Amino acid sequence: MELTYSNQLDGFDPEKRYRNPEHFDKPEAGVTSVLVIGNWPSVVDAYETAGIDVLVTEVKRAQIVGTANQSELEQIITALRAEHASIQILVDGLNAGEIHRPEVGELANRLFDVLGTIHVSVGELSTERDGLLSTVDALRGEIEVLKKAAATPLADEAGEIASLKAKLDEARVQYRANASKESLERLVAELPKE
Repeated sequence: MELTYSNQLDGFDPEKRYRNPEHFDKPEAGVTSVLVIGNWPSVVDAYETAGIDVLVTEVKRAQIVGTANQSELEQIITALRAEHASIQILVDGLNAGEIHRPEVGELANRLFDVLGTIHVSVGELSTERDGLLSTVDALRGEIEVLKKAAATPLADEAGEIASLKAKLDEARVQYRANASKESLERLVAELPKE
C-alpha cells in the first residue's frame, strides 16, 4: 500500500490514501512506499528506518499577487508581523483587563474601536441590570409590607366579627356560625334601635 503524507486541503486523488503529517506518530503497518509532500523529516526518518521507500517532493509555493520584487514582499511581511504584534498586545491587554490603543496597524485599531464599543455596551447593560436589581429589591420590600398589612386587618377583622356576633347574641338573633362579616353587619343594621 502506498501512503501520501500531505497537509493539502484540496486536489486529492481518489485512488490514493492520504495522511496529515501533523498528526504522525509512527509508521503504519502494511505500507510499501511513502510519498511525503513538504518538509516533514520525522515522517521521512521513521519510514526510512523501517526500510520503506520514501519519496519527498516540495510543496508548491503560493505566488503572491501584486508584488514585483523581493523587497516589496519583505515590506508586506514586515507590515503583517507588526499588525500581528499589535493584535497580540490587544489580546494580552484583554487578558490583563486593560487595553490601550495600538500604535500601528489598521486592523488592530479597528479591533480596538470595536472592543471599546463592546466595553461601553457592557457598562450600559451593567448599569441597567443594577437599576433593575434595585427595582426588584424595592418591589420585594413592598410585597413584604403588603403581606404584613394584609395579615393585620385579618386580626382586626376577627375582633370586629366577634363584636358583631356578641351584639347579635345579646339581641338573640340567629346567624350562621361561618357567616361573613358583611352578612353579620346587615343583621346588626336590622336590629331595632334603642
